Order: sequence, then C-alpha cells, then structure tokens
Amino acid sequence: MIATTATAAIERFRTVDRVVAARVLALSPEHVTDADVRETLSQVGAPRIIVFEGSIAFVSMEPFAQFLIAMGYPETSLRDPRDGRLSRSSFADSAQIAGEVAWYYERDGMVPMLIGHSQGGMLVIRTLYELAGEFRDTIAVYDPIANEPLDRTSIRDPLDNASRPVVGLKIDYAAAIATGKLARVMLGQWSMIPRLRTIPDTVVDFTGFSVDNDVIAGNVFGDEPYHARGSAHVRNVRLPASYGHIGLPLARHLAAQPATRAGE
Repeated sequence: MIATTATAAIERFRTVDRVVAARVLALSPEHVTDADVRETLSQVGAPRIIVFEGSIAFVSMEPFAQFLIAMGYPETSLRDPRDGRLSRSSFADSAQIAGEVAWYYERDGMVPMLIGHSQGGMLVIRTLYELAGEFRDTIAVYDPIANEPLDRTSIRDPLDNASRPVVGLKIDYAAAIATGKLARVMLGQWSMIPRLRTIPDTVVDFTGFSVDNDVIAGNVFGDEPYHARGSAHVRNVRLPASYGHIGLPLARHLAAQPATRAGE
C-alpha cells in the first residue's frame, strides 16, 4: 500500500505536459502574475498549505486562506480534508503536524507549506524542530482524514520509492506572522523561548513577519530577528505598526488590488 501511494504520486509528475512544465520552471517567484496562475500554474498540482490561527482567534486565518484562493490557489489544497475548515487551531500537537506533513508528502509527492499567525507561528517553528528530531527520535505518520496515527514512523519517498523516516523530512516553505516571545512566557511554552528566533535546517525558505510596536507580541522595545541555525534561507519582514497584530490575517481584500494581481 505504501509503495502504491508513492508510485501514484510520482506518476502524476510524469504525466505533466513538458511544455507546461517548462513554463512553470521559467516563472520568477517574485513576479507571478494573474495570467501566470490562470494559464500555467492552474494546469499542475499545488502543494497543500496548512495555516494556523493565533491562540485567541478573534480573527482566524480564514481570510488569509480566502486571499490565496482569490489569487488562484486551489481551494482543495487549503481546506482541511477532515472538516473542510480553512484555518486550524494553534493548540495542536506539533508531532502530529509533523506526521501529517509526511503523510501528505507520501500521498501527493509534494511537501506541505506551513504558515502561522501569532501562536500559530510558534507551532510552525516547533514543527520544524520536531522534524529535526529536537524533541523525540521518532514520529508516527499521521493520517489527517482518519484523524489517527499510523503504526509506522517512516514513509516511501515518492521521488525514489525509498523508505525514509518522518524525522529529517524538509519543508520547502514556512512562515511565522507576528509571533512573539512574550506570549510564550505567559503561556508557559518555555521550551520554545530559546528556539523561537533560530530556524533549523528542516525548512528551505522561512519568512518571519513582525509588526513594529506590537504589544501582544512583546516587541515594543524592539525585536530579535529570525536567523538560520544552518542552511535555511531566512527572511525578516518588518511591517508598520498601523497593520496591527490581530488584523494581520484580514487579507482577502488585497486580491482585488490590481498591483497584487500583477505580481508587483
């Protein structure tokens, strides 16, 4: 069953039209236009994006997910296959999330992307540390549809059909939005305080967003930038105080702006 899943995933890549594949490879990630999405990216599969809301979700990450959908991202790659939600709670087990990442990669041939707001950003970073083996030596593969762990800690890599453990799997992209250390202290999340700004090698590209004078995040007197522990490419983005901590996920309206759709 495992080998069949991996074979099916790689077979989907082999059937992609070569002209379309060449157009995808020629795209510039910094300048993807509405036409690029409609004419090229819509013809190929898209990795799942899992978004996590903050600890007190006055505003969930659903508007952010709706922004991605309005920009052309496949809705099925954003909705939770179990309950259909677009936004997930940040009060989740990071080992379970790591196990889900492995399950999706084995099934789809694409590693999910993780994006979290406030405490959700902490959960994203903690999941990266789970994949790095920081908290435990093995992690069970987790089936998000059945909502249960499987009786194995490894998957068949869809690229070469070789067995590989969940621990050590690398995510291509992850992001934390307005995630501060003060809340980690208040919520007793002690193990993440020294790790929160250091990004492990289990992600290729990571973006950390911070808001100036963010009282909730606790960076009124400045904030330590994110940095890589090793090979990860880490980018820091500072947003003006006018954006506000709670309202950051309210991005649905941006999809209607011509500059956004033009990829500027």
